Amino acid sequence: MQTTNYLVSVDQFSNADVTHYIHLAQAFKRGLAVTLKRPAYAMNLFFENSTRTHTSFEMAERQLGMQVIPFDPKTSSVTKGESLLDTLKTIQAIGVDLAVIRHPHDHYYQPLIEAGLDMSLINAGDGSGQHPSQSLLDMLTIYEEFGHFDGLKIAIVGDLQHSRVARSNMMLLTQLGAQVYFSGPKAWFNADFAKYGDYRPLDELVGEMDVMMLLRVQHERLTADKDATFDAASYHQQFGLTAARAAKMPAQAIIMHPAPVNRGVEIASELVDAPQSRIFQQMTNGMYIRMAMITQLLVQKGLLAAEPIEEVAHVNFN
Repeated sequence: MQTTNYLVSVDQFSNADVTHYIHLAQAFKRGLAVTLKRPAYAMNLFFENSTRTHTSFEMAERQLGMQVIPFDPKTSSVTKGESLLDTLKTIQAIGVDLAVIRHPHDHYYQPLIEAGLDMSLINAGDGSGQHPSQSLLDMLTIYEEFGHFDGLKIAIVGDLQHSRVARSNMMLLTQLGAQVYFSGPKAWFNADFAKYGDYRPLDELVGEMDVMMLLRVQHERLTADKDATFDAASYHQQFGLTAARAAKMPAQAIIMHPAPVNRGVEIASELVDAPQSRIFQQMTNGMYIRMAMITQLLVQKGLLAAEPIEEVAHVNFN
């Protein structure tokens, strides 16, 4: 396993690391309990709106016995001009062990890492950059379904340009041996994605894929002109997973979505809860994979004994 005190990008993860996190998360699902060596404190600094990720991290922290210190960006000293680095230095000085941060700027974490903070850091999403915990929970969901990654055909469909989920998943899935394809508006497919897979029209993909991974249109990152001309019904017919398209999916195929879901836009409403959907299972898996990530950082800080963790997590893929 990596020995850093920060988890900010999937390019930190080897295949062995992914194995470790998946099996540790599965152990937590089976009831694994850990005991902290001393009280430990977490703070979740979310500068963008979030339901799933924010709540999931807080639940994971509490499940592990950590005490969660509230943070509201609207009432913090950041509004007075304090830098994010000085904010972290402040909470480190008063004893916070872990900061989980979501921020609208790509690579916001780089100067924080360079500053050599002693506290642990998890990136819960940076702009259109990376989302490592979402990617790992997606890997857990796929692995629990298929038992492997090698040779799986996975389509990532939708607003590619603005999606940190797409970027994280295309990197990790390719590394693990899956075949990645892309679809959605062609204007949102560029050279960054072409390195990892081919663009194909959605109707050419649905009959072949093992996983259909849908992405929402991120209106908050569109220009005002583009957002004003966006037509949800037209988008759904051209680029969405309609009921008719879903009917062409192979029997073993599953539907995934990082959520929040815009029903009737990137996916037909009735498909969100369909038998092939794993959308809410992804959310359940999110808490357990985040417990695994936090646990690894607590081990690095000497707040948890490493041996029981390694014993349950040191298992190779089938």
